[in-house]
Amino acid sequence: MGFTNLRMALVLVGLIAVRLHAQNVQPGLEAAVKWKWSVLPSEEKDWGIPIIEPVPAPVATSTNGPTVGKKDPSVPAGPSILPGDYEVKKGDALAIISRKSGVPVKQLKLFNGLEKDVIRIGQILKIPTQAEAMALAPPVPAATPAPSATPVPKKGKKSTEKAPAEPEIDHVAEATLTQVFLDRENFSTGPIDGIDSGALQTLSGMYRTAHPDLQTPEALRAKAAEVVGEPFTTYKLKRSDFRFISPPKATPLPKPASPPVVSHSQKPGAKTVPALPTPTPRPPVTYEDLLAASYSAYRTPWEFVAEKFHCDEAFLRSLNPTIKNTPTAETAFKVPNVTPFEIEKCFDSPLRPKADPEKPITAAIVEFSRLEIRQGDQLIATMPISRARPGLHGRGSWTILGAIAGPRLATRQEPSTTPKATPEPGFAVPSPEPTPPATAPAALAAEQILAAGPRNPVGVYWINLAKADSTTPLPYGLHGTGIPNRMKTQESLGGLRLTNWDIARAVRMLPEGTPLAWK
Repeated sequence: MGFTNLRMALVLVGLIAVRLHAQNVQPGLEAAVKWKWSVLPSEEKDWGIPIIEPVPAPVATSTNGPTVGKKDPSVPAGPSILPGDYEVKKGDALAIISRKSGVPVKQLKLFNGLEKDVIRIGQILKIPTQAEAMALAPPVPAATPAPSATPVPKKGKKSTEKAPAEPEIDHVAEATLTQVFLDRENFSTGPIDGIDSGALQTLSGMYRTAHPDLQTPEALRAKAAEVVGEPFTTYKLKRSDFRFISPPKATPLPKPASPPVVSHSQKPGAKTVPALPTPTPRPPVTYEDLLAASYSAYRTPWEFVAEKFHCDEAFLRSLNPTIKNTPTAETAFKVPNVTPFEIEKCFDSPLRPKADPEKPITAAIVEFSRLEIRQGDQLIATMPISRARPGLHGRGSWTILGAIAGPRLATRQEPSTTPKATPEPGFAVPSPEPTPPATAPAALAAEQILAAGPRNPVGVYWINLAKADSTTPLPYGLHGTGIPNRMKTQESLGGLRLTNWDIARAVRMLPEGTPLAWK
């Protein structure tokens, strides 16, 4: 009886281990991480897919919206600014927009998160529908009798009047401003999230060390404000953007969105907080899905915009709570004010810079967590990296070889073998994987290929690496990723991963032959 229980316990432990391993692997690659893979180039003509824009979800007909047919002169004209996105024009003011839209100024400010009445030309305002405006309206306060006379404070007593409140600090905007500035300076934080984390403070310290004129956080903040201006900007989706976004699969119509949650607190200063939109759950990606794709495109417009502006998708959604339906062309997003990643230019020449003996470039992998690039002794870039497979590391000095734009991955499903640890400089793994069984599955007769694209496991670029004084590429390169928000938590294929926007910068900063040190 005891042996049977022990056996069942071991089986249960094994099943749990398998499940945990699957959760720690990029979806669709649970079995593929155990196979050998090779990198193939692609052609620029295959970079993208035919444009198919998503069809906006049906919405309820507005009672005050436009109607088809002749206008009845006996009916007074409705608002000249309809619900939706509105671009501020010359001569506009909140009072004018309020009059033209029929929405009170207070509700316009609340719906757009504005603290002041100041707006600027080109700014995108969200005009709420009648239902949304009603949901934002504060509760009617109870009537209070008017005072008979202005109270006069008695002599010797202090006035009970409170001092004006200190202005609130927008900590998200402050952190985003610093992240955007550092990102523009090639000191990447990874996906921008508007959080003043310890990692951001460490990176800020590295930048100040490299720039002696910015010795304090206040000096860095002033420089960021001078260079960047506003931490956020607006981006409108273009029709051409859908060349890199998968068309949506047929899904049941979503339930009507709940109205914004409104705070009815009677406490002074209570704010109305609209509920963030909940994205429709996505079906899990399978290996068959990856294999069937002719182009590894972004799955949604949200993914496209998040990667274009170097930010976390959840953060992007929090910045745009009023975008409830699937975004289409002309949908306006509030985004971090970075230099955008332009996926349409991945094949632009020259792909690599020429080496300059007077200004030599060197690179280093530091603490297995970041790539540092120097020009002479000056640190000019640092970008977070992660290992696609646990245990991958190097020692000594490597060499950066040629690069491939739009890499594809090929396999015959042969079991991978892990190189043994070696005392000489080069690739090493501390704990070799178990030897495959003698009866290993036979390799496929034809290769299976994962198409190029931003959601390919190795991203948009692959840089070959070699041991020092060698020109033979190792099977592990420096490359992008298809999971920028999870590249530090999930296994995948390849070697050393950067976000796609970071590898796109690194490839154009690292001449072929650049030495790569491990520190």
